[in-house]
Formats: sequence, structure tokens, C-alpha cells
Amino acid sequence: MKPAGQMTLTLTAELEQFVRDEVRRGAFASSSEYVRDLVRERYMKERDRAAKLQALDAALSRGIADAEAGRTMPLEEAFKTLRAELGLPDQTYDE
Repeated sequence: MKPAGQMTLTLTAELEQFVRDEVRRGAFASSSEYVRDLVRERYMKERDRAAKLQALDAALSRGIADAEAGRTMPLEEAFKTLRAELGLPDQTYDE
């Protein structure tokens, strides 16, 4: 197993007391465990965000390529198709 890295953190007195209170109430075994949990949670959130942005970029690229290749349809037709695929009633709009 790869050895863990070490960091030194400086917290305000209020934040230090908060961490100590969390450990004392049994939420975490140690201050280090608490900080690791916070960092892991943030890391996972950022990783998920990056993956969603990458998927969005790919979808936009496909859409742009389709439009440039002429693979488009009128908006009303697109909505009608989507409503049919989702099992929603067809809607018509009066102008």
C-alpha cells in the first residue's frame, strides 16, 4: 500500500473546536479522518462535475456536427417526436 501523504493545516480556533467536537461526539475517529472525509467528499463532487461537463461538451460537439452536416429538423417536429417518445400528449399552440 502506498504511504499516505502528510499535510499541516492551520485552522481558526472556532474551526479547530468544531472539528474536535465532531470527533468527540463520535462522528469520526480522529481529526485526520474528519478532514480526509471532507476532502474526499469535495474531490468526488469535483470529479463528478468534471465528468458531467465532459459529457455535455461531447453532446454539444455531436449536436454542432449534426447541424453542420444538415441533420436537423424543425423545432415543432422535434418536440412532437420527444413527446411521442415520452408518452406525452401531442400539443398544438395557437398563435
